[in-house]
Amino acid sequence: MSESNSNAACTADQNGAVPGEPVKTDKISRRGNWGNQIEFILTSVGYAVGLGNVWRFPYLCYRNGGGAFMFPYFIMLVFCGIPLFFLELSFGQFASQGCLGVWRISPMFKGVGYGMMVVSTYIGIYYNVVICIAFYYFFSSMTNLLPWTYCNNPWNTPTCNGVVTPRGINNTLANVTRSLVTGAAEVAVEVVNKTKRTSPSEEYWKHYVLQISDDIGNFGEVRLPILGCLAVSWVVVFLCLIRGVKSSGKVVYFTATFPYVVLTILFIRGITLEGAVTGIKYYLTPQWHKILDAKVWGDAASQIFYSLGCAWGGLITMASYNKFHNNCYRDSIIISITNCATSVYAGFVIFSILGFMAHHLNVDVSEVADHGPGLAFVAYPEALTLLPISPLWSLLFFFMLILLGLGTQFCLLETLVTAIVDEIGTDWIVRNKTVVTGGVAIVGFLLGVPLTTQAGIYWLLLMDNYAASFSLVIISCIMCICIMYVYGHKKYFKDVEMMLGFPPPIFFRVCWRFVSPIIISFILIFTVIQYKPITYNDYVYPGWSLAIGFLMAMSSVICIPIYALYKIAKSEGTTFLERLKNSCKPDVKWGPALNEHRIGLYATPGSEGEVEVRPLKEELKEKEDEKRDEISLTIQGSNGSTAHNTTPSA
Repeated sequence: MSESNSNAACTADQNGAVPGEPVKTDKISRRGNWGNQIEFILTSVGYAVGLGNVWRFPYLCYRNGGGAFMFPYFIMLVFCGIPLFFLELSFGQFASQGCLGVWRISPMFKGVGYGMMVVSTYIGIYYNVVICIAFYYFFSSMTNLLPWTYCNNPWNTPTCNGVVTPRGINNTLANVTRSLVTGAAEVAVEVVNKTKRTSPSEEYWKHYVLQISDDIGNFGEVRLPILGCLAVSWVVVFLCLIRGVKSSGKVVYFTATFPYVVLTILFIRGITLEGAVTGIKYYLTPQWHKILDAKVWGDAASQIFYSLGCAWGGLITMASYNKFHNNCYRDSIIISITNCATSVYAGFVIFSILGFMAHHLNVDVSEVADHGPGLAFVAYPEALTLLPISPLWSLLFFFMLILLGLGTQFCLLETLVTAIVDEIGTDWIVRNKTVVTGGVAIVGFLLGVPLTTQAGIYWLLLMDNYAASFSLVIISCIMCICIMYVYGHKKYFKDVEMMLGFPPPIFFRVCWRFVSPIIISFILIFTVIQYKPITYNDYVYPGWSLAIGFLMAMSSVICIPIYALYKIAKSEGTTFLERLKNSCKPDVKWGPALNEHRIGLYATPGSEGEVEVRPLKEELKEKEDEKRDEISLTIQGSNGSTAHNTTPSA
């Protein structure tokens, strides 16, 4: 025991322990921990930095005032993003539980955890479909000539007009016309073609990859190549999570860092192209008058909120595998800033290439700029066809998209698995966590099959717009209210101080209690006011599909009142108010998972259920500045109560 203690002392700093804390075992052997703090940070960066950083932020930036958008963006990062990130990390780390177990803090609000699980399920289903399409494009790029370069393919239409002219081939009516006219007539035809052109990359996306149907209700057939890629992506996710955080923590060394290598390579290539400066100027040029537009602030707040992954349950889950005294305050700042810096950096990469393409076509950058799947699978791939050795750049780009998607998908799946394992909590389920992971992956694959049909893209965008929209805002707002006002801000501040060794800075205390909930409410109001029915290009979604979208959005929120009513009904008390009060009280199991950390208010002996008991045989040093509620207290179990707690009551 003494040898292990000396080893622990040597590694206290690198494991993120609070300086001055007594060296403790600090590991939950039954549940597992991160191998080291770098694994946690890389995993969290991979979770927060996703496809939205590449295909949404640059578009929002140039649409909302260019460089002027950066001002409200970073304001929202400071007053909403980082505080919420810190709140969720500290919440999960303190209890060492997933998005369900943490609600021992106030059992009536456990429906919030179920809502997080529902949201993560929706996102996990369609997110992996996006990854599988990136796999498809990645495999299609393994050729001497990218298949979306020219208009001489069976799936192309007469309106197709590529940016690269095939040598000796006139494929479309536009090309034939250009070969027959001269002078002013030729210029006129060029203008018409550029106005009405359908790019080969767009036709490849619609008519070959998706074979898109004409209506969301017309499923058509399953696209077998996409289905195969979906199976590949789920197998990759499962293999990376086969041993939980022990295996995923090793994989993220590559998946979380290599996208930055690819971004840098593409950036260096992009800025050397003619017209790149024009694209970057279009991206960054401030339009200060837009600062006064509420929509710009709303977009900034929404992008910060959604891109950091707040209220998905993933942050709580990842932090739950931290050691108790890890400095999650430091981690939250590092990860949040890294996420936002990546978004800005990706904007340079995207718009340098789009500027080059706009220069080549002699059109404005706004005509080639896009967001969402349109950027990732149409606009950017078309621009890549103009580059020398275009298959190489295409391979790098789609490999980057795959890694960005996998980083988020790892955490989404782990969120669901951890919630299930923590909730059931039997020895068998803990030992066979791999079986649970495989089961969740299989169910996720089967639920994703409809998205591989010819109507799949309609359903994917429907889920993206509704499944994780205003429901996340409501979940996050209720979480803040529960922790700060139902459980009590003073108690939570003491919990954080007991864990970190210092209280939360006053800035975060003010944000948690007042500023962040106000901003979250602003996001919700903005989302409702600015709501527009979803469309895909010229296709308008029918009313019944929008109703399904709202049902998906409400399915996560409705968990909160349903479970609250159930818990109140099951609580002790003769009157409704007594039951309400008892259902809001923290569960006896609420608190640190290890007995050695259950000091102060948590030192009362009793049944710990799932709490792992690890008595310490060495004497603990007293802290230099002893707190009044910890004077003369020893860890639970050293007074002889350990013998009664070694066997879980369950």
